[in-house]
Amino acid sequence: MTAGRARLTLTDAEQKDAAAIAALLADTARHLTATFGQGHWSNIPTERIVLRSMRESRVFVARDAAGRIIATLRLTAKKPFAIDRAYFTQVKRPLYLLDMAVDVSRQRTGIGRQCMDEAARIAREWPADAIRLDAYDAPAGAGEFYAKCGYQPRGSYTYRVVPLLYYELLL
Repeated sequence: MTAGRARLTLTDAEQKDAAAIAALLADTARHLTATFGQGHWSNIPTERIVLRSMRESRVFVARDAAGRIIATLRLTAKKPFAIDRAYFTQVKRPLYLLDMAVDVSRQRTGIGRQCMDEAARIAREWPADAIRLDAYDAPAGAGEFYAKCGYQPRGSYTYRVVPLLYYELLL
């Protein structure tokens, strides 16, 4: 975070935010596809999918000064299908970080890092013992980013032909 930049805060998304969140996720998917080619990251979520995510987990957003959503992520205590617990530290209360996206025009400005810091703050308050996530084991994957944010690599796994890298942050 540079001097003069306002501290980013994640807040719970509301149902009325679903269309904007779906648009943000779709824009980032199209950007990844244009940059790295077709892949699992090319899936375009719908507003309906975002609303389902809101029912099953906590979806968070970051907004700019004008109130526009510029980043999103979700946290859930329910283990996603693509995660194999055997790769992670045994803890009582893990959370799983999913669907993180930053507005394409604002990437590489520190917003993603601030989102990860906020996710850790929220997880500590949840309370949780760890945050677990996966990243594509491909050029479109964000594994290096997660490592720079303090997440420890926990192994690689292929789920339904999609190669993944696992990361964990103990809290």
